[in-house]
Amino acid sequence: MQTVYEFELPKGIVDEKGQVHKKGKMRLATAGDEISATRDPRVLSNPSFLTIAVLSKVITEIEGMEIISATQIEQFFTADLAFLQDMYQRINDIEPPAMQVVCPECGKTFETPLNFTREG
Repeated sequence: MQTVYEFELPKGIVDEKGQVHKKGKMRLATAGDEISATRDPRVLSNPSFLTIAVLSKVITEIEGMEIISATQIEQFFTADLAFLQDMYQRINDIEPPAMQVVCPECGKTFETPLNFTREG
């Protein structure tokens, strides 16, 4: 199973020396990553910071940079942030699983999301 994915940012992050860094790696998120991000004081005071907090946990490398922190991710151009959010959703398979089913009345085949929660 692949757990680490390489990426190349559309714009790149510019460091304090003016160098542009585009290549990096992102790992799959764990439940702990998401839970600890929701407990971050910056997220508690500003829920829109959640994306930054989670990405700072799962981005393991950006070429030429020693540390990947939330502060650095805040410096990303919006195109790069959107790219990373999309990548995060794709590699972590955020969409609920679906299943092909057949209508017992008309025989038509369609796809329906699976819901593993118990109701009632």
